[in-house]
Amino acid sequence: MGLHSFILHDGQIRRTASPELSAGQVGVLSGWGVFTTLRISSGFPFAWERHWARLVRDAKLINLAMPEPDVVYEDLLRLVEANGHPECTLRLAIVRNTGSMWQSPEAARKPVSVIALTADSKAWSPAVRLGLQPHARFAGNEFAGAKLLSWAQNLTWAERAAAKGLDEVVLLNQHERVAECTSANIFAVVGDEVFTPPISDGCLPGITREVLLQEIRLAGITVSERSLKVEDLFGADEVFITSTTRDLLPVREFDDRLLGTRSAVRERLNAAFQAFLAADIAHRRTLAPAPSGTH
Repeated sequence: MGLHSFILHDGQIRRTASPELSAGQVGVLSGWGVFTTLRISSGFPFAWERHWARLVRDAKLINLAMPEPDVVYEDLLRLVEANGHPECTLRLAIVRNTGSMWQSPEAARKPVSVIALTADSKAWSPAVRLGLQPHARFAGNEFAGAKLLSWAQNLTWAERAAAKGLDEVVLLNQHERVAECTSANIFAVVGDEVFTPPISDGCLPGITREVLLQEIRLAGITVSERSLKVEDLFGADEVFITSTTRDLLPVREFDDRLLGTRSAVRERLNAAFQAFLAADIAHRRTLAPAPSGTH
């Protein structure tokens, strides 16, 4: 899954091979910034306003100035068009440039840099295998639940999982409660009830998670937050994980044990989520300016 030909850097579309980043950008050196991963469908970013709201909230935690959202949105559309991949995954990062002895005079002229890049979406397995990582989240931390550029721990755990032939790993907090995976939220189906860990247990508030909790309403099915233990996952009728690039992906194995597949709840929720996604993109298409040369 390689990067596409162009990236966005501070409003300019540049070749991926020549991003012209500065060594004196504090955010680059220290991971001082925020990021989000967006699904691009038919050339438009799904749930853009939700992603931006999360970026703004997390940026406030780390004293990060934010650019104008409308400008960034239009720049992202230009990037997607330049790369010619209307169905892809986009990474957007807001990187802090000032605030350290390592900042350069050039970087200090602007408080933040906006960087975006696109790539082909990853082809996930139809069902996934999960490992287990105890003591991975400290739910009481001020920055728990914030999606910050300092992502090395998650990448390391994901890499270790891949080396074992696993797709992901379940992260536990200091109370041995389930928090999330390294890049996905997790849900347990019990009868017609669907539970996902609350933010207070240390998970990131994923956008797909947010949509399922706030927008999807199906007769006979409830989706809510509840603290989960490892035993709850083992005893569930079904377990699935969610993320921007995965939608609702079933889990077939966790910590070397096969999980239940006795539920059609996930399929119903996934169908409703796909309908919500399609409606979101259709709405964005109606708001888009007419292409050049049309009347």
